[in-house]
Amino acid sequence: MSQIEIPPIQSDEIEAVKIFQKEYSRITEQLAGVIVGLDNVIEQVLVCMLCRGHCILEGVPGLAKTLLISSVASMLGLQFRRIQFTPDLMPADITGTDILEEDHTTGKRVFRFVPGPLFANVILADEINRTPPKTQSALLEAMQERQLTVGGQTYPLPRPFFVLATQNPIEQEGTYPLPEAQLDRFMMKIKVDYPTEADEVDIVKRETTDYAFKVEKIITGETIEQMQSLIRKVPVADHVYTFAVRLARMTRPGQGYNPELVNELVNWGAGPRASISLLMAAKARAILKGHYHATTSDLAEVALPVLRHRIIPSFRAEASGQTTDDIIRRLFKSIKSPPSKTALSRNE
Repeated sequence: MSQIEIPPIQSDEIEAVKIFQKEYSRITEQLAGVIVGLDNVIEQVLVCMLCRGHCILEGVPGLAKTLLISSVASMLGLQFRRIQFTPDLMPADITGTDILEEDHTTGKRVFRFVPGPLFANVILADEINRTPPKTQSALLEAMQERQLTVGGQTYPLPRPFFVLATQNPIEQEGTYPLPEAQLDRFMMKIKVDYPTEADEVDIVKRETTDYAFKVEKIITGETIEQMQSLIRKVPVADHVYTFAVRLARMTRPGQGYNPELVNELVNWGAGPRASISLLMAAKARAILKGHYHATTSDLAEVALPVLRHRIIPSFRAEASGQTTDDIIRRLFKSIKSPPSKTALSRNE
């Protein structure tokens, strides 16, 4: 079996990485004027975007999830649409529909397609689990193929295209859990936690005074696509590929890696999309940090958000209070010489 040769990053690409890192610094500086804290969340959202991926942000109300997404869209010069998912939302409400109208030139009646809110660059699917599966499934084609088929006609979506969904982990009454096939199409599930005391003091000061900050447009959609192409050229050593694949395979019962732990705590593990997402996210994170190759440390930093929604815990795990994050950490420790002892504990 022939091996794929990964060419080293070229001199012009090295210069592009330097520019890339400067732009990332500008983005974080701008976001600091709007968002207090959430450094890990910001990094993970940008990693998803650079990998052409989608993500779910899970957190209680009032943690600035919507503000973060809209601010990022403004700085990147992208068209932003917010869709509030409710139980009565229908697929045509988000995809668009054909309407019958009269052609004044010919006098005949013709169908004209009216695009829905999905025809934008950044889509905020707010409380996505509050709408029935029929409407949730309308997102599948858009997320995977970047196109929509309505009335037998296929329409391309704007480029770049990202879906950022939010979920409230507290109130689950009247919600519709996302099917595994749709969850797997989200590259990351990002947890948004409460701010620290110092950050919350800053938030209160800003919101109770006349503080105002207007974000500036930093880069264009065309530049983002160039950055996305650069991510795929980041070199990765063979042992990093092996580490990513092994980490994903360790979550699957019956795969031979730590079978006692996995068979006891996991019903279904992560599929091949997890291995791909781990490598792509590690590459994007390396570029954001100004590095020229991805390492196992980068993999450690992205492991939780990439894997946590792709693992279905067993009844025994749920009964004992073991979350998917706990399972991933235990699996990670079972790999010889873990790359970072603190990465998984930091990356919540």
